[in-house]
Amino acid sequence: METYQVTHLANKSRFEIRIGTLVAKLEYQITNGNMTIHHTFVPTELRGQKLAEKLAAAALEFARQSRLKVVPQCSYIEAYIRRNHPQSGQIIS
Repeated sequence: METYQVTHLANKSRFEIRIGTLVAKLEYQITNGNMTIHHTFVPTELRGQKLAEKLAAAALEFARQSRLKVVPQCSYIEAYIRRNHPQSGQIIS
């Protein structure tokens, strides 16, 4: 199994994984201590490699370290949080 590097592009408010010319990404916005995650996308050719999971984990770790509350507006992120962080006090909806 290959390992992929998640890159945080804070100036563009997103996390991404680049594989060749393809880009999997998670986009967010930070306002008033909240990190609103509004979009996660993985190109069809890259699906099935848990890239969205890697992006979500990186974004939530960034939010935790930055003491931000997460507002999941993306259905994938909402489901990821329910599965992996059901008791989290840092998550709001």
